[in-house]
Amino acid sequence: MNFSSKLLEQAVTEFGRLPGVGQKTALRLVLHLLKQPDADVSRFTETLDRLKREIRHCSICHNISDNPVCEICASYKRNKGLICIVEDTRDVMAIENTNQYHGVYHVLGGLISPMDGIGPSDLQIESLIKRLQAGEVHEVILALSATMEGDTTIFYLYKKLKQFGVQISTIARGIAFGGELEYVDEVTLGRSIATRVPYERSIA
Repeated sequence: MNFSSKLLEQAVTEFGRLPGVGQKTALRLVLHLLKQPDADVSRFTETLDRLKREIRHCSICHNISDNPVCEICASYKRNKGLICIVEDTRDVMAIENTNQYHGVYHVLGGLISPMDGIGPSDLQIESLIKRLQAGEVHEVILALSATMEGDTTIFYLYKKLKQFGVQISTIARGIAFGGELEYVDEVTLGRSIATRVPYERSIA
């Protein structure tokens, strides 16, 4: 693609680094911004700058938050004895949209993937263990994607957590193998949580 401006080319290159954004889409986005009022563009760039500088991760569950403890962990209405383990913030949002779950979460920050060089020490597993050691948790739901990496992570977590004597459940597999939670419709996802089964039974 030939550019009439080096600045335009650099902007397109940067937008093209975003996941799922090809060069043509990046060019469309950049040209759109150029047509917007200065105030709108300034607000857009300021929001991105503040996002990078000020965003936090909850000190308890590691979900993205504006405060040291996220609203879910801080809420007295949530069942603190029920923890749903997910890969990232997108999964928290997907589950919250079902309105079927009223416990709290633990965000791992990824999945075990030896091919990508991601091992257990790269995930938020030690802090999860500390939460269980406190003795207030009675059930853990393993709500990870139905992929090879998800199943590997679930099996590893089961081995680590079963010593605490809590119920370990996994979401019902109404979700196709290879499916990621953020792309599952809310009804199916909500039903899979409501009809969760003990992990031991799922591998029997």
